[in-house]
Amino acid sequence: MSVTQPSINVPRPQSGTLSGPLLVVLAVVVVAGLLFGYDQGVISGALGGIRQHFSLSALLTEVVTSWVTLGALIGSLAGGYLADRHGRRRAVLIAGLLFILGAFLQAFAPSVVILVAGRLVVGFGVGVAAVAAPLYGSELAPASHRGRFVSAYQLAITIGIFLAYLVDSALAANDSWRWMLGVSVVPGILLVLVGAIGVESPRWLVKAGRRDEARAVLARVAPEADAAARLASIEHTLGEEAGSASWRDVFDPRWRRPLAIALGLAVFQQITGINAIIYYANQIFASAGFATPEAQTMATTWAVGGVNVAATFIAIAFIDRLGRRPLLLAGLIGMGLALAVVGIAFLSIDTQLAGGGPTTAGIVTLIALVVFIVSFAFSLGPVVWTVINEIFPGQVRGRAVAVATAVNWGSAFLVSQFFLTLIEAIGTSATFWLLAFFCLAGWLWIWRAVPETKGRSLEEIERSWTGQAAPALA
Repeated sequence: MSVTQPSINVPRPQSGTLSGPLLVVLAVVVVAGLLFGYDQGVISGALGGIRQHFSLSALLTEVVTSWVTLGALIGSLAGGYLADRHGRRRAVLIAGLLFILGAFLQAFAPSVVILVAGRLVVGFGVGVAAVAAPLYGSELAPASHRGRFVSAYQLAITIGIFLAYLVDSALAANDSWRWMLGVSVVPGILLVLVGAIGVESPRWLVKAGRRDEARAVLARVAPEADAAARLASIEHTLGEEAGSASWRDVFDPRWRRPLAIALGLAVFQQITGINAIIYYANQIFASAGFATPEAQTMATTWAVGGVNVAATFIAIAFIDRLGRRPLLLAGLIGMGLALAVVGIAFLSIDTQLAGGGPTTAGIVTLIALVVFIVSFAFSLGPVVWTVINEIFPGQVRGRAVAVATAVNWGSAFLVSQFFLTLIEAIGTSATFWLLAFFCLAGWLWIWRAVPETKGRSLEEIERSWTGQAAPALA
């Protein structure tokens, strides 16, 4: 989940190769995404050992799981301030230090309170990184590579989830939940190291009044380009943004429709169940008859983690060919049908009480969850954030996307906090049917309310909200 600022209209070199400083910037973006994904996925394998060690109730299990998203909500709101106040690179360094501190707190937690505190700290780091790392990359990437830099961050998140599942699988036999959570200290250290040797964003340096440093950075990043001309262009752009919007302007009636679209997409991305499945995958597969921790983590690793990575390439390949709406609508159909099938399968699972291995219904659950992950990975996963970052005018884009990000994390917190409670209250089948209903509601709402933005400039989209042109719905 990332917050992208308006593009800088600066002449950039169109070379196919990246300079050393730009490779470091790309490394920062990728490592931040990997950390984000790892801390999202690792809890699935660690949860069983944590529950047994601390004798957790369902409510405390939800708290341990969900408070990383609560921390991320707070961190996403603070990330923009840190990036503006202390610089993009320093904000990334702060995120790395938070990851390291959170990993140690979790790995050596003597009590549930300390463990939850560690989850909260890690979540705060996730939120800061989700804002600072894509912003850092977008402001330094050449125009010809900017889309790849942002895509690299999103792809790295899915790879991080997959790596977390691999670690869970490797350590499942020994029930080493402390090692699972503590391993994230390694990429945390890597993020601090690559951030420490990286350059600062020249755009931020100009805003901070450090013009000479900004020119030196521009010369290092692209030695073949005219640093003075690029610096002048940055200064011109910043001058035009001097009268930037306040938080109140985000809620101006002129932008009510794009704000409603952004918030709706942010909410539907979460209430259709993706984080519940990522966080509780092992428990879902355990209920489906995968009896041993090794069988559960193996199913989670490949059916959720591996498939998530592979299917993300579908969105990268087709988002600019087929458009945003077709991918969103097709993905929700697949997600809804898959969740409905899981609900039906659990009717049989609940009555059979499988013991030695997965039943036929358990295998059906596995296949249906693969379909769900594929459908999400090419639709609501990456496409939602593409649309959210396209539909706002430049004047309010940064703050409006921050609002949508906070709402997204808030929705993720509610889903992960109450998923197990919902299962206890209405049953597993009814819970998955409820998620399937949200997919149907999301499909109808997107069909009615979300315009197609493929092939339209940001200026054309902005004019459509002010009545100068109606946004096309197909």
